[in-house]
Amino acid sequence: MHIPDGFLDLKTWAGSAAVGAGLVACSLTRARADLEERRLPTVGVMAAFIFAAQMVNFPVSGGTSGHLIGAVLAAVTLGPWTASLVMTTVLVVQCLVFGDGGVTALGANVLNMAFIATFAGYGAYLALRRVTREGLAVGVGAWISVVAAAAACSTELALSGTAPLGAVLPAMLGWHAIIGLGEAVITAAVAAYLWKVRPGAWRPKSRQATGSVVNGGNTMSEGADRIEA
Repeated sequence: MHIPDGFLDLKTWAGSAAVGAGLVACSLTRARADLEERRLPTVGVMAAFIFAAQMVNFPVSGGTSGHLIGAVLAAVTLGPWTASLVMTTVLVVQCLVFGDGGVTALGANVLNMAFIATFAGYGAYLALRRVTREGLAVGVGAWISVVAAAAACSTELALSGTAPLGAVLPAMLGWHAIIGLGEAVITAAVAAYLWKVRPGAWRPKSRQATGSVVNGGNTMSEGADRIEA
């Protein structure tokens, strides 16, 4: 899904870069509480995992490619603002070191995968976990994150005149709806494992302990979501 150089016109990549930069600045402030709560190596482990997962690419028509994003996995374990910074860091390294995605398109790629994917998927997760099992909510949120990022990418390509929206949107959504199924399974499985083995280390600060779940004599705190003011 990384957009390469030459696929976006000036107004689109410059506008995306401006919006992305503003959101990164906001994240640096909002993520401070969660970053103070855990050791930085914990964030680094998640960044390394997402970096590796994103290196597996699936070809998509129109000269673009798709891959696992990892935005919701980062959001449900680190918090959405910290997750957006992790995603931004991964995308910058991929672009500048490995040439994955264009330099001029970096702002658009950050906007799509670090913010739209993160907050669309995390918002769906928060809504769904109130009415269904948490694992299912995580999986559906992960799927939505992929589709939302693909829709944003398609819109940017269409605004740039690279491809008609009626052609690029169905192609991108079709492929990424399938890719999203894999992301949903992986995200739900990895999140469940992390919460089981180290629940205290892999929960954002916004998930405050309000109860406990007793399983085989071992008590583990269960968080309830709270969006910080």
